[in-house]
Amino acid sequence: MGFTRAELESFRDAAVPDLVGDGMRLLFVGINPGLWTAATQTHFAYPGNRFYPALLAAGIIDRLPDFATGMTDADRAEFLARGIGITNFVNRATARADELSRDELRAGAVRLAETVRQWRPPVVAIVGVTAYRQGFDRPKAAQGEQPGGLEGARLWVVPNPSGLNAHDTVASLAAAYAEPARAAGLLA
Repeated sequence: MGFTRAELESFRDAAVPDLVGDGMRLLFVGINPGLWTAATQTHFAYPGNRFYPALLAAGIIDRLPDFATGMTDADRAEFLARGIGITNFVNRATARADELSRDELRAGAVRLAETVRQWRPPVVAIVGVTAYRQGFDRPKAAQGEQPGGLEGARLWVVPNPSGLNAHDTVASLAAAYAEPARAAGLLA
């Protein structure tokens, strides 16, 4: 299924439910939903986004979800059964993450801390260093494991899989995503 620009714009500011549940061992945190994500109600769904291909290449998942129609209930259940959750800093769909304000990202950091307190995943991976820097007011933070963690969870900052982040490849994203997955016990 494709969308016209007007159809996608109709999803501006829409929310996408968190993919969270009991037994979650690794919580991936996006910046905010894109318009395609809001339209399909599937995190990281834009065709060309390298999130799921990187998870597949790392061995974290066994198959790709269907980007055209979005995740099925069975797909969501499989992610949760594997111990994988997905949320966002800001749950407001935009065409580009740079449409978010610093205040929204700071409020998102508070929301994220509450989510981690509620669900208690042992590992959290924030997908995007700029969002982490702004949301947590850590302007010099680098990618990798962060000292101090978050609400008792080990915390990583990993590269953003958006096609706008062209210097990372599926292989380099897979390597980065494998680190928190190993720490969460999802990979050997």
